[in-house]
Amino acid sequence: MRILVLSDSHGNVDNMIRCVDLAEPGAILHLGDCRHDAEALHRHYPGIPMQCVPGNCDWGAVDAPEVLTEYGGVRILMMHGHTRHVKAGAMSAVYAAREMGAQILLYGHTHQPLVDFDGTLWVMNPGSVGRGSPCTYGIITITKDKVDCSTYRI
Repeated sequence: MRILVLSDSHGNVDNMIRCVDLAEPGAILHLGDCRHDAEALHRHYPGIPMQCVPGNCDWGAVDAPEVLTEYGGVRILMMHGHTRHVKAGAMSAVYAAREMGAQILLYGHTHQPLVDFDGTLWVMNPGSVGRGSPCTYGIITITKDKVDCSTYRI
């Protein structure tokens, strides 16, 4: 299974469409900023399952800021990261992921792509799909016996 991970779209739905066309994912995870962009993308690809969490620019959102989900038997903690102050470092988010038994931690907010694996926990920030030079996105690949996380430039 290929999962497309997007964050910080900030109005750039066209870049998200390019990512879907490039990645051909089985699911899409949007990590906030801006939720209405994710909704527009879902209208464009209604057959692809999508999950979202709100970001700091998603004013008035009532959705949970952190969601523990599962794909292909892999537990994934999704968050934008602003409530865990990831711009100052992601340790609070990492502790939360470990406490919840996640195998992958996903966060955005910093606009800086990152992939790290310590042998038990993948940590991925896909960067910003909407703003940046370059704009970036993430892919999670889950097979029967392997998980891989990567970021890519658009």
